[in-house]
Amino acid sequence: MKTTKSIRRFAAIALAFGFSVSFAAQAGEGLPLPDYTPVPPAIKGRIWPVDAKKGYLVKQIKPDVYLITDGGYQSLFVTTGRGVVLLDAPASFGAKIVQAVSEVTKEPVVALVYSHSHLDHIAGAPDVMKQVPGLKILAEESVAEFLREKQDPRRPLPTETFKGQYTLKLGSATIEMKHGHWHSNEGDLYIYIPAKKVLMAIDTMPPGYAQFQDFDLTADFRDYLGMFDKLLAYDFDVLVGGHLGFPGNRNDVQVAKDYTMDVYKTVKRVHDGTDQMKIVSQAAAKYGWDNKMALFRTVLDSVVDQCSKEIESRWSDRLASVDVYAPSHCHTALVYARWDD
Repeated sequence: MKTTKSIRRFAAIALAFGFSVSFAAQAGEGLPLPDYTPVPPAIKGRIWPVDAKKGYLVKQIKPDVYLITDGGYQSLFVTTGRGVVLLDAPASFGAKIVQAVSEVTKEPVVALVYSHSHLDHIAGAPDVMKQVPGLKILAEESVAEFLREKQDPRRPLPTETFKGQYTLKLGSATIEMKHGHWHSNEGDLYIYIPAKKVLMAIDTMPPGYAQFQDFDLTADFRDYLGMFDKLLAYDFDVLVGGHLGFPGNRNDVQVAKDYTMDVYKTVKRVHDGTDQMKIVSQAAAKYGWDNKMALFRTVLDSVVDQCSKEIESRWSDRLASVDVYAPSHCHTALVYARWDD
């Protein structure tokens, strides 16, 4: 029984992160797995338990505001007295969203808002549409334009669009949306429910954890650096970032900002203080002076390696997964510091 539960839980986690069950079944079979630092107990204690058999958890975070998570992805929905407004429809639990909503309200889902264009956060929309004929889908115009170009059936076209910013008023709810840039090429939305002090900003940061690879795949590190102050300018006490199994708060944003700025300042200091010619000369003895790409890579790798070691030493006891993604964070910050800053 215990083994069966473990397998079911592992499969659910794999599916939540977009892996196939067949891939999950092969995990650990002879792979040279690195030794990563365990999640700190203080962070582990914040994780909401998700029933692996059910595949999701729905929990009220403020009156009329609910979070759905499968432990890997998150979405919100708001009851208004005139229907439910759904904020994102992740592919990993899209087929279960309507069921999750029905657990806490008799109001029907009437609208879906796309936070941005990425598949993992909105490709559950077709599953919702199968159960909600005539679903209204709202997106910022830049996202809508991209989706028209892609013509991807996994990401249905919005039925309504807006440019820059928009306030959705329905029943008792007021939801403010503002176009920003920190993650996707087409832009992202700050989604704010002022009466509840809830802010949704997808792929900004996972509370308690160091960010995903390349600072959550940011398309522009300069904009990413400026995002934190824009988040903190809102009057919120709950932040939904779209990933993992619990929401964040203002302190989580400040900690993520401090971590990100430490990475940026560290890689800049290391880069500016590196004797690049010395490294190139040593590398040339092995690769030859004509292998310019290999020589230059040794310089970049040296900076990233020193940066990541420093960051891991200062942050691994404060955030989870620092050792997992610090090298990619240092690389992203290095590209900005060397070529743009």
